Amino acid sequence: MGLKYEERYATHPADAKSYDTTRLRDEYLVQNLMEEGSINLTYSQYDRIIVGGAVPVKEALTLEAIDPLKADYFLERRELGIVNVGGKGSVSVDGAVYELDYKEALYVGKGNKEIVFASADAASPAHFYLNSAPAHEIFPNVKIGHEDAIVVELGEPENSNRRTLRKLIVSDTIKTNQLQMGMTELHPGSVWNTMPAHTHSRRMEAYFYFEVPKGQAICHFMGDPKETRHIWMANEEAVFSPTWSIHSAAGTSNYTFIWGMGGENLNYGDMDICQPDELR
Repeated sequence: MGLKYEERYATHPADAKSYDTTRLRDEYLVQNLMEEGSINLTYSQYDRIIVGGAVPVKEALTLEAIDPLKADYFLERRELGIVNVGGKGSVSVDGAVYELDYKEALYVGKGNKEIVFASADAASPAHFYLNSAPAHEIFPNVKIGHEDAIVVELGEPENSNRRTLRKLIVSDTIKTNQLQMGMTELHPGSVWNTMPAHTHSRRMEAYFYFEVPKGQAICHFMGDPKETRHIWMANEEAVFSPTWSIHSAAGTSNYTFIWGMGGENLNYGDMDICQPDELR
């Protein structure tokens, strides 16, 4: 199946207020990321971020440049973050092989020419979730194993939002140009993420939901804090959050999601908070 991609344009918040369900999903929801034997990418005009998925099975998959990049190779002017959300796999970066277990991450810096994804077992293939953003400086490739993440415990059971946040590719752990990625795991009995909600006009964000049990779903909230909308999502789907939009969700069970950001700064705590009773 090889490599497939699509492009998404940026939207104005005044326009988004008039979108119906189908238009909201067409503009912001990213489906079919994890297809066996394929790399699927979505190129967004929000800070030029790319979200994608790679599922190698029997044969390895090579990440090649797509036409919107106008580049000789994918990371000619970009950096890349990878998180494995499937079976054990490996990523070869210009011949250097990095083994990635479940929920382990890899940062790949600008200038690396050959990126190859492989699974250790075709019966249980790796599912590599990808975020890529423009880069202007070369930083070293770094694997972030389970023990390397910065772990923060958040929320309370009585507010249904107890969660464990793992900072993977952030300025506190490694050097990047603008890309930041992390993972948040909801505890059993907790369903709310990112509440109180927030915006950050300096950065866009993308969420990727996984570990959503079969038959369950995620209700992702977005939009201007005074004019919110929602998108129902399934396992292994992603959603773009414009700079002007909140990004929060409630699930019909607990779940895990990966957050990725690109934009003006690397300050994870730079947020404009919206209290729950202020949302409309």
